[in-house]
Amino acid sequence: MNPPSRTARQTPEPAGLGERWFADKAWQPFPFQREVWQAIAAGESGLLHATTGAGKTYAVWLGALARFADGGTASKPAPLTVLWITPMRALAADTARALQAPLDELGIRWSLGLRTGDTDSAERARQSRRLPSVLVTTPESLTLLLTRADAREAFAGLRMLVVDEWHELLGNKRGAQLQLALARLRRWHPGLVAWGLSATLGNQPHALKVLVYPGHGRLVQGKVPKDLRIDTLLPAAIDRFPWAGHLGLKMLPQVVAEIDSAATSLVFTNTRSQSELWYQAILEARPDWAGLIALHHGSLAREVRDWVELGLKKGQLKAVVCTSSLDLGVDFLPVERVLQVGSPKGVARLMQRAGRSGHAPGRPSRVTLVPTHSLELVEAAAAQRAVAEQRIEARSAPDKPLDVLVQHLVSMALGGGFRPDDLRDEVRQCWSYRNLRDDEWAWALAFVRHGGHSLTAYPDYQRVEPDEQGLWRVPSRRIAQRHRMSIGTIVSDAALHVRYWTKGGAGGSLGSVEEGFIARLRPGDCFLFAGRLLELVRVENMTAYVRRATGRKAAVPRWNGGRMPLSSELADAVVEQLGEASRGHFDTPEMQLARPLLEVQMRWSALPTETTLLAETHKSREGWHLFLYPFAGRHVHLGLASLLAWRMARRAPVTFSIAVNDYGLELLSATEVDWSAALGPTLFSPDDLLHDVLGSLNAGELARRRFREIARIAGLVFSGYPGAQKSARQLQASSGLFFDVFRQYDPDNLLLTQAQEEVLRQELDVDRLARTLQRLQARRLDLQAVARPTPLAFPLLVERFRESLSSEKLADRIARMLRDLEKAAGPGGAPSDAPVLIEQEPAKRPRTPRARKDGRPRVKKKASEG
Repeated sequence: MNPPSRTARQTPEPAGLGERWFADKAWQPFPFQREVWQAIAAGESGLLHATTGAGKTYAVWLGALARFADGGTASKPAPLTVLWITPMRALAADTARALQAPLDELGIRWSLGLRTGDTDSAERARQSRRLPSVLVTTPESLTLLLTRADAREAFAGLRMLVVDEWHELLGNKRGAQLQLALARLRRWHPGLVAWGLSATLGNQPHALKVLVYPGHGRLVQGKVPKDLRIDTLLPAAIDRFPWAGHLGLKMLPQVVAEIDSAATSLVFTNTRSQSELWYQAILEARPDWAGLIALHHGSLAREVRDWVELGLKKGQLKAVVCTSSLDLGVDFLPVERVLQVGSPKGVARLMQRAGRSGHAPGRPSRVTLVPTHSLELVEAAAAQRAVAEQRIEARSAPDKPLDVLVQHLVSMALGGGFRPDDLRDEVRQCWSYRNLRDDEWAWALAFVRHGGHSLTAYPDYQRVEPDEQGLWRVPSRRIAQRHRMSIGTIVSDAALHVRYWTKGGAGGSLGSVEEGFIARLRPGDCFLFAGRLLELVRVENMTAYVRRATGRKAAVPRWNGGRMPLSSELADAVVEQLGEASRGHFDTPEMQLARPLLEVQMRWSALPTETTLLAETHKSREGWHLFLYPFAGRHVHLGLASLLAWRMARRAPVTFSIAVNDYGLELLSATEVDWSAALGPTLFSPDDLLHDVLGSLNAGELARRRFREIARIAGLVFSGYPGAQKSARQLQASSGLFFDVFRQYDPDNLLLTQAQEEVLRQELDVDRLARTLQRLQARRLDLQAVARPTPLAFPLLVERFRESLSSEKLADRIARMLRDLEKAAGPGGAPSDAPVLIEQEPAKRPRTPRARKDGRPRVKKKASEG
């Protein structure tokens, strides 16, 4: 969103609106900006993939103004002409500020408005009377606008649609929702110009095709030289037996020093709970920074987020601890430094966050990785190489999410009504629904008309009816109101509002927190939220009332999203680094620091490489351990561990305990297993994969949980009215009832099929699991019998202990294990005859396993936080 650089280029005389505006500022456009201007002038659609901070916004925005800004007066601005879609509220507000500047300076009589979940009722009322010339909004708000009875008239002047950060929407249901809205707008305006913007897409042709389908568009590459610096904050020393988070806040003094060295910094964390902890820790380390550092994440109140964003804009804040809420395209010029606490988990995410600093052409962007455990040093070295080689993750659009289609049918019935054949043809103009079958369409129509085969007797599910002219509409005002309130359920979570409790009743709002966390607290318990220590007073009407607390131990809210898996691209780069280490190459500062850890691993066992699959077997008092290191991410490892346990149990009855992290998995049996004979090609065969995966897991229960989201999107369950929302438990019970009814009386219901497919594709990532199995079959098995747990095995043991220890503190157990393992490793890492505690003091006495009557193994699963 920043102006191009002022470096000299061979440039023709400024011509046209864009050239004139740039010349007035003594700037010169990049070639890709001119290419976009020319394409828009010719009425073309396309995708602009350009370096972060290179000026993507001005490329598309000035092209839109040059082509379409030919009307409007001060008293009556032009009608709605451009829709600007953003995936996040913070990005929407920032975009609106960026778009306003050229309007003011060029004297264009266009009005500009913002429409998101944060928009107040007064502004919504104004927009109901007349939409602004330019509307910055989200996919959910756009769909809501399309439910207006006069939607076609309201969008009559629309000429162009821009999707910012298209990669963020491409691969999920919100993107499918946007595709359906685009199809409706293209039906009304066949010449509609559509452009997508992104800086981090690994499969750009696919992203372009999804955006412009079924038409064609231009892919513009805006490669501008950018100095992207990635370094690592190296700890003074590391443990040779790491576990998740063991460095963590030990890095606090160095992080504080880095923040102190820059005018303004962003400290990114992967979870909201982590951001709360780091904000509090930094404030305790530097109390003089009170008022100069802030916290930003999606659960905070809008007023808090707005204050933080404005403070960053004006350079008034020293640092902001944040999550992905400030990831995307937000323009904060004063930001000099970005620190990433913990693994970035993906190459694209790291590049996005790095781009928040030096957000302008000609300015370097710098991100510093802060490892939270020793193996993240290897990840840091791998991430630097992956970024240098542009190994950016690919994203694919979902295939026929029928819950989104059902919601869309009711939306279109509200927005003036529809004729089934016309709407079917329109829906098939979306890439995600291009293969929609006639029987699937007929099922969707029947479902919104009378609830399908099993809900015919219930009026609440008779949502759409054809009128005398054959136009399908929503006959009930109550159903219409409920549907409009449910359109945002694609992204909503079950949450409670957090408010201060005062003598007079409710006080100011602090934000929202997941209901599952509050449900575990009792009045009087304390927790950290919004950077404050709070005491829970009471819970009432989906609101948690709190007051300030002091000097008491606090819990930290744990929101969903903390188990983000390592991407394939970053995982492959990590294995390459380990392969080089196995050959004696430690070429980076990170690898040099990790060298003692890796040398212990090599002395006691081996390192995984690009051509080998490392498996370690170990006998302890707990039983027989198998440690396997595919480096495929936690989701795949959970599915793989369950699959291996299932296949082993079909050969002989056996019980396994399972632990997984991003690097590998552990299978623990109380009875002896001959892993040297078992680990053959058939165990890793991708044949009958779906059958075996479904057999190895409680797939019915997984599908039941997944069905809750599907039921909400499809309108089967209603979250409640403002101030009287239903709890997560109520929603789960309601959706579970539908799930059971459908399974018993309507087994062919396509929403059941969708739930099972989403479990396989999203929770277990079965496609990546299949690729992993094929890759493992091609690798040479490196089976090592180890006398004691190795550095790679140690994190998996810790994750299992997190669940199994009760009377003994986990920290105490880990400390004793570390002392014995370090003694066994010796000063140089050589094994010694010292006893290893884990072989002498089991966490539990193993029990004799019993097989199920149906032959299925008794598997205890634990997907670790890694």
